[in-house]
Amino acid sequence: MAPKRRRARAADESSTPPPPPPPLRTAPSHLQPVVVFAHGAGAPSSSDWMVHWKDMVKDALNAIEVVTFDYPYMSGGKRRAPPKAEKLVDHHLGVVKDAVAEHPLVLMGKSMGSRVSCMVSDSDDIIVSAVICLGYPLKGVNGAVRDETLLKLKIPTMFVQGSKDGLCPLDKLESTRKKMNCKNELYVIDGGDHSFKIGKKYQESTGVNQQVAEMEAVKAIAEFYEINVARFYRAG
Repeated sequence: MAPKRRRARAADESSTPPPPPPPLRTAPSHLQPVVVFAHGAGAPSSSDWMVHWKDMVKDALNAIEVVTFDYPYMSGGKRRAPPKAEKLVDHHLGVVKDAVAEHPLVLMGKSMGSRVSCMVSDSDDIIVSAVICLGYPLKGVNGAVRDETLLKLKIPTMFVQGSKDGLCPLDKLESTRKKMNCKNELYVIDGGDHSFKIGKKYQESTGVNQQVAEMEAVKAIAEFYEINVARFYRAG
């Protein structure tokens, strides 16, 4: 499936902050998900970015809860280099098990956290309905494409990527998506970097607005959840 690109309204057309996407308020309570949201390598779950996206996604999905946590290397207030993603799986899985309820379970992560989320979703100990990757780090430190985890996925997976994300060239991601064995979708934030930040010059030259662009991305996440998770729970 081709990536979705939505050009945000011009800045001069959006002096009033745009309304958030309509949440799934009409859905029965058993369709409301529990989301476990993992942070990236460089900032904890309490960072402004994480709190901002946690709030937006919780509202858009009308989630029962969005659970955030810190990996052990980030705890204690000391900034340390993250270990290999594989070494974070057990801790992450423990958090997910504690959060499991009688609701659809969605794993979401920022950068490294999205990669670990994909690894955790393959566990036989939990039932995951979907994975949402915010800025998936497809390229490793040496520049090699790391697609082995994605090729193992069996559940619906959504990527939200900035078009200027150096850690995930869109052409490389497209090649990977074609090889994946699960349903997957891509939403591109035009001009966004690895954290979806759009430069001022790009905003001025294109009319893209940061807040509108983020809200459109969250709306796409809500649509992905409705089509790939909620609809099947209704049918069941």
